[in-house]
Amino acid sequence: MRKPRAPAGVEPDKDVSFRALRVFSEIMRTGSATAAGKQLSLSQPAVSRVIAQLETQVGFDLFYRDRGKLVPTADGTKLIQEVELTLASIDRFNSLVRDIAGYSAGTIRIVAPPSFAEGILPDIVSRFRERFPGVEFNIDSRSVETARTMIAMRYVDCGFVKLPAEENDLAIEQIVASGSVCVMHEDHPLAGHATITPAEIGQHPLILLGAGRHWRTQVDAAFASFGLRPVVAVETHTHGSACALAARGNGMAILNELLVKPYLHKPLVTRPFEPPITHEYAFAVSNVSRPSRLTQEFRNEVKAYFGS
Repeated sequence: MRKPRAPAGVEPDKDVSFRALRVFSEIMRTGSATAAGKQLSLSQPAVSRVIAQLETQVGFDLFYRDRGKLVPTADGTKLIQEVELTLASIDRFNSLVRDIAGYSAGTIRIVAPPSFAEGILPDIVSRFRERFPGVEFNIDSRSVETARTMIAMRYVDCGFVKLPAEENDLAIEQIVASGSVCVMHEDHPLAGHATITPAEIGQHPLILLGAGRHWRTQVDAAFASFGLRPVVAVETHTHGSACALAARGNGMAILNELLVKPYLHKPLVTRPFEPPITHEYAFAVSNVSRPSRLTQEFRNEVKAYFGS
């Protein structure tokens, strides 16, 4: 007669080991300690010891012996479903760890200016996801000040900011600079010029990005250097909408050369704007803590995309 076991839970400080659950599960599947041992690279005596220790811990028999076979008790049968769920959860955890370590999973949260998010970021994200298709992206577009706060407070993992920018709470790395171009319908009176200055634009109606931006101040200053003020037909807030308006003959748009590229389709043409106005963008993260491995890998993709 088998010795009665102590009631379950008498040793709460001794947690059941992952190894014991594996052995229990494998015996339930194969029906023998020998077969379970082969699957787990354990000897039959080692398997028997693990099960004996597990039965002592839980306080009841998991198997009874019938002509050399281990037959589950009613209590063991009740327990196996929970054990399988636990093992599956651990397997998923280990799989996720491997995926994250290999950049196969995870989420990157980004904030960027609207035109950057619409015109440039899709190319970079697509290139990154070709290498790491399991990575998810969350892309947000906000005002300059809000974007800086989101990056600094780590509401997002990283972001793109236009320079100059305060660096007190951000770690900033310049990634790209571009000039400015005039975007117009191919039938525009100035479409035949090699370059276009404020003097040549004169009273031609313009499509400009909203007043109050640093970029708009630079455009106004360029016209002022010729003793002129721009004649604004339409104010808008994205490069996409400015190009759409120019394509419909509403005027000439003066825009960032880099950000207009996705929108340059017939009947639009571009000409360099003089004097040069340069746009500089930086990749930014919070300087409070080190960025994640995934964010660092995305930064490398950004730098490769711009050749920086």
